[in-house]
Amino acid sequence: MRQSRLIDIISEPSNFHRRQILPSPAKNDGVSALSIFRKNIGKDLSQIAMPVSMNEPLSMLEKACEDLEYSELLEKAAQCKNSMDRIMYVAAFAVSSYSSSQWRSGRKPFNPMMSETYECIRPDKGFRFISEKVSHHPLIIASHAESRTYQYWQCTKIKSKFWGKSMEFMTEGTFHVCLNDDEHYTFTKPSSWMRNMIAGEKYLEHVGELKVINQTTGEYGSVSFKEGTGGGLFSAPKERNNVVGTFYTADGVKSKKMVGKWSDGLAEDVNMDGRTLSVVWKVKMPTNPDFSKKYYGFSQFAIELNEITPIEKDKLPKTDSRNRPDQRLYEEGQVDRADEEKLRIEKLQRETRAAYAEKGIPWNPRWFKLEEDPYEEPAFYPVHSSAEVGHSWQFAGEYWDIRETGQWPTDTPDLW
Repeated sequence: MRQSRLIDIISEPSNFHRRQILPSPAKNDGVSALSIFRKNIGKDLSQIAMPVSMNEPLSMLEKACEDLEYSELLEKAAQCKNSMDRIMYVAAFAVSSYSSSQWRSGRKPFNPMMSETYECIRPDKGFRFISEKVSHHPLIIASHAESRTYQYWQCTKIKSKFWGKSMEFMTEGTFHVCLNDDEHYTFTKPSSWMRNMIAGEKYLEHVGELKVINQTTGEYGSVSFKEGTGGGLFSAPKERNNVVGTFYTADGVKSKKMVGKWSDGLAEDVNMDGRTLSVVWKVKMPTNPDFSKKYYGFSQFAIELNEITPIEKDKLPKTDSRNRPDQRLYEEGQVDRADEEKLRIEKLQRETRAAYAEKGIPWNPRWFKLEEDPYEEPAFYPVHSSAEVGHSWQFAGEYWDIRETGQWPTDTPDLW
């Protein structure tokens, strides 16, 4: 990491105002999601072409950056003197990535094209982020973020399946956090479910275990996302969104407990008896929930993700998601034109893949390299049938240096 240059970039003055709303509210053209889902029960919906109105105006690469909305939790973790406090804050950060889903409208992000990228530099939050689509089948994205006190990266498969009454969203792969360059954490995420897809009150819930490990010390923890209880056959549960986190020393001794709701906030159960709670994290609620719902249920941070600010103007590679015309048209409310562009871009991608295959040229991502990963399962991306070591795409470290020169590679592909 070129630490001095990193500090220069993330210390850049934010002498501009980020947008407060999207250019256009969400449109509803009457396309029946259920008619599409019913034809594809049990299939991976990320591999099926959808009308643009099924999307929200963000790419999966931008959605990956949305996980950093509460990146200050990692800053707090890095400042903690006690390692058990640090693992608790890392776990809180992992949970916080679910919070914005409570307002979402049930639409999916745009599938990225081959070689599509997304960068995000946030001087106000003290980090810079880069993501890229690294595999087409299966669909895998990789991302990397860094600040003065932490590094964060992931390489994940994104899947979604319709099961008749519910839709399941799966994020397979391992997330990594390195604090102060010397303490390495990993965590994995549970599935998310959209319930009552056919009849009744639709609602989203996350169910399962979020497991976090301090790979440096051996300390570990598990955050349990509880399934909702109560309520009627076609209504949302009365008691839902609860999470309970328990953290252990390397010797297996229970040391800390954290409770709360992924939709509201988390607190440390100081004595692990439910009597004394100390706030760890609180969700930033929309000042006007109806207004937020009008704009795809986006939080303020999500509204800002696809904006081209003075930081990005004339500095982005042409592969950046902000330059994608169908997504930009859709964000502006031009649904019909966006649909036409989406079909054109998808056709161009198919032709490009066919041309590569005909010439025997492998497609490789630009900014991430496939490497051995001892923290990943061999089945995540089996390089060969007998592989005993996992593999994942790791940041190659060249993006920011090249961005600084303003000279993007001449062989950068035309995606749209």
